[in-house]
Amino acid sequence: MNTLPAGESRLLIDGKLVPARSGKVYPNIDPATEQTVGHVCDAGPEDMEAAIAAARRAFDHTDWSTNHAFRLHCLRQLRDALTAARDHLRPLIAAETGAPMGICGAGGPQCDVPIGFGDWLLGFLPEYPWERDLGEATILGVRSRRTVYKEAIGVVGAITPWNVPLQINLAKCTPALAAGCTVVLKAAPDTPWSATEFGRIVAEHTDIPPGVFNVITASDPRELGEQLVRDPRVDMISFTGSTQVGRQIMSMASATVKKVFLELGGKSANVMLDDADLQKSLLSALAVCFHAGQGCAIATRLLIPRSRQAEVEEILKQYFGFIAYGDPASDQQIMGPLVNRRQMERVLDYIRIGKEEGARLLLGGGRPAHLPKGYYVEPTVFMDVRNDMRIAQEEIFGPVLSVIAYDTEEEALAIANDSIFGLSGGVWSASEARALAFAKRMRTGTVNVNGGNFYGADAPFGGYRQSGIGREMGVEGFEEYLETKTVAIGL
Repeated sequence: MNTLPAGESRLLIDGKLVPARSGKVYPNIDPATEQTVGHVCDAGPEDMEAAIAAARRAFDHTDWSTNHAFRLHCLRQLRDALTAARDHLRPLIAAETGAPMGICGAGGPQCDVPIGFGDWLLGFLPEYPWERDLGEATILGVRSRRTVYKEAIGVVGAITPWNVPLQINLAKCTPALAAGCTVVLKAAPDTPWSATEFGRIVAEHTDIPPGVFNVITASDPRELGEQLVRDPRVDMISFTGSTQVGRQIMSMASATVKKVFLELGGKSANVMLDDADLQKSLLSALAVCFHAGQGCAIATRLLIPRSRQAEVEEILKQYFGFIAYGDPASDQQIMGPLVNRRQMERVLDYIRIGKEEGARLLLGGGRPAHLPKGYYVEPTVFMDVRNDMRIAQEEIFGPVLSVIAYDTEEEALAIANDSIFGLSGGVWSASEARALAFAKRMRTGTVNVNGGNFYGADAPFGGYRQSGIGREMGVEGFEEYLETKTVAIGL
């Protein structure tokens, strides 16, 4: 018997939960079963037009952007309503992402953790300095009193991916709303409920005015995404996704010179220095199994001392043998399927490429025989990988680990930094000082040292180079949604 609660199917436009104007819907597919678990509205250009117009009108003709006390009141309502809805949200998110309850269950990163992040924002917001006094100055004979003001950037178009959808929806939209912006959220087609349920909660449980927050779902991400990016009424695009699409968004946004925040791909290196405790540190290699490797910050390159390669291989065989998967209801499992058939076939194709490039398959490499249904790929480990191979340079977004041997610490650093990406990384050493010195030389936005974890509401997240522009979360993430105005008053 199916006990899955009904997920919200409607769009949120101008304060109302509405069907698509065309009446079209599309199926929401569970990647673990390949079955339809519900339907959601399949929006068209006319729905996006209505959402953009509503957001523009709400920004220009209400006091949302300037009434700090009212915004704080509404955000507290939102936090409380999301917290109360956790039991309802968890199975919906699990069903559309395919992530097992070990990730989606109570206290997990797909639902409870990002909802809890709202506490930091609500604690931070009342203390934020919206203006700064620069004092008096005499310039060219004119004496002035000068003040710097922080103001909302305007209408924000948020375009989000399917891997951790509720977390990223909240990480973009709540700081934007807190800053005084109005928002059009265009959800990933594969995970619509993580957005539509957000929209329903805003509509039914908060005093957020009509038009301030709008939610659009559509089966084809390209057409409506381009419409949102190109529209001159939209002041900023906040995008998380692939570097390829990020480049296209940056190009399209240039026509209206709108601000872009881009959180893009990664090919992060996890570096075992030659004095690392391998029994402890190699547990971190199992991160490629977390949510089937569908995380931009997951370290998918493992750098090891060549002199310890045999030891590494034996430990990896042992540790990867611990990974159980295939039971979506299990709160002990961290690995599920890929999000859809297209992504599964993409990962399998990269495994084929790795073999053709000459990498040696240590573990996995195909679809699991015991799971005929679901978009599963076995945890896969390649040895003898060179850093110029495609499997070492390109983001696979699946449970595939590339193990690269090095001879010296300087070579390890060069390999770690030899990438178009620079999103995250890790380093392990018996000496914390040595590991920290190495981490500071890595050209990447976040680094975990000796098993640390940077992830948190107060921790800015983003990348160097082609991993993106700007930061999400923390003070820096909040300020992405602000403009700076300097006012001088003549004395």
